[in-house]
Amino acid sequence: MEEKLKQDLADCIKVVLFGPESTGKSTLAKQLATHYHTVFVPEYSRIFAEAKLRSNQLLTKENALPIAEGQMRLENKMAPKANQVLICDTDLLETKVYSEFYYDGFCDPVLEKYAIENTYELYFLTYIDIPWKADNLRDKPNERETMFNAFKSALTTYNKPYILLKGSIEERFKLAVDHIDELIKIKV
Repeated sequence: MEEKLKQDLADCIKVVLFGPESTGKSTLAKQLATHYHTVFVPEYSRIFAEAKLRSNQLLTKENALPIAEGQMRLENKMAPKANQVLICDTDLLETKVYSEFYYDGFCDPVLEKYAIENTYELYFLTYIDIPWKADNLRDKPNERETMFNAFKSALTTYNKPYILLKGSIEERFKLAVDHIDELIKIKV
């Protein structure tokens, strides 16, 4: 099982959009992928949760590992297709934060291990200043600040490199592009 959570080696820059629900991560992931003529890794937890919802099942703490495995399967599949940069619309550290939030501090030790060990060149921490948009899965509109603080704490606790993205979608996009361009210059 552990091998399913391990990153494959990849010859690309990996960046992660990281933060609470309804903070523009998926929108920005698609914009950045288009801008860099590359691919992005979608959020597997959304795919998994929508399937559960269709079959009238609730998510449980036992689902965290299958979600993590699905996320890494997608990332490892997309990385070889990336054009210099791979945009990840989440990672295992995000799965860890959500597991601990929804399941009273519980995170499977295997998930925790790889959430900490897997590496990315940069995280973009998305702030909660974008208006909340409800959908069939989002359920914490009144806990955005608490969630944001949990995400920020995870980045600082595990010493992950990150940039805070605030403001409009356009402002976030410009800031992200500036930082990704710098990473590309360093790598070349």
